[in-house]
Amino acid sequence: MDATSDRSASWRRDWTGWLFVLLAAFAIGAVLHASGDRVGRIAQPRQVAPPANVVPEAPPMVLAPVTEADARAQNAAIALVTRGFAAPRPFVYAGNGDARARARDCLAAAMLYEAGDDARGQQAVGQVVINRARHPAFPKSICGVVFEGSERTTGCQFTFTCDGALARRYSDAAWQRARNNADLMLSGGTYPRVGLATHYHTDWVRPYWSDSLEKIAIEGTHLFFRWPGFWGTPGAFRGAVSGGDGPVAKLAAISPLHALALGLPAGSAPADANAAVGEARVVAGLGDAAGRDTIYIQLDRRVAPESFVTTALRLCGEQPYCKFMGWTNPMLKPDSDAMSDTQRAAMSFSYLRDDKAGFEKALWNCSEYKRDDPRQCMKR
Repeated sequence: MDATSDRSASWRRDWTGWLFVLLAAFAIGAVLHASGDRVGRIAQPRQVAPPANVVPEAPPMVLAPVTEADARAQNAAIALVTRGFAAPRPFVYAGNGDARARARDCLAAAMLYEAGDDARGQQAVGQVVINRARHPAFPKSICGVVFEGSERTTGCQFTFTCDGALARRYSDAAWQRARNNADLMLSGGTYPRVGLATHYHTDWVRPYWSDSLEKIAIEGTHLFFRWPGFWGTPGAFRGAVSGGDGPVAKLAAISPLHALALGLPAGSAPADANAAVGEARVVAGLGDAAGRDTIYIQLDRRVAPESFVTTALRLCGEQPYCKFMGWTNPMLKPDSDAMSDTQRAAMSFSYLRDDKAGFEKALWNCSEYKRDDPRQCMKR
């Protein structure tokens, strides 16, 4: 074989070898691409928009059992949806006076206990609370949104309301800064960066609901979400928000306005209600009271009338509906609703809680206990 034939044969062998390498590389690439698609589909399932004619239910904050590192990786794999992003409209609270101040303190508590003493984080949280109040899937008041589910040990919408965090105290200066920021949000201020988000979480946890919502904003270590479809568009945020926020017992320790409306001394913590029973001694009926929706109690006339509230809170516990009625005259205390007009007129104190209606009220018999605020007096 001459030199020309040898070169031709060598070229054919080299060309065949390179062709094999190219085909093998293509096959490996195709396998990896398909595998990557499968991984992507597992990490980021397709969101299914709730029907536009059915108000979606707010999912509970239940976390997947994953490590912080895995949570961060899975959260990062969720694409940021920028299509259809809309800034929130300014919100102005409809009420005034004490109702507005109570709404401000509810909002301030959420902003402070969820975001700490960070102005931007507080505004982001405040915007989510206002977004929720405008959305039909949530309560229609500021305090109602913040304390939704707080009567349960788990399942609250904002964890600080049911995990004991309210026992921790921030400085007076930090609390006042949060109240100032809440005032701004209730007077038309907005935080456009989170848009119409109704949900958020930190990037080191993985709620089960994060796969069913659209991630629309990232603020520091917090991720913000909205519902896909109609319920995440401006048209869904048209609900009228109440301007008559009532008192919340869990805020009595840090908000004098909430304490006053419940007849509690400023700074009284509902968490101390078990100890306070020693001051407002239950003379009879304690054994029958536990677990009942309606409670009839003989009260000790020698104690401060403000302590009746702590007794009611202690005995009502976390029941969503509770009616508490107390008499200082043991001869006139009834055992059921079938009471005479004389017994009803002799009632010394009453407390009613109805979480479904968003109502909580404490009243005194002002012919027996004088009150500075006539709104705390029973009607006769």
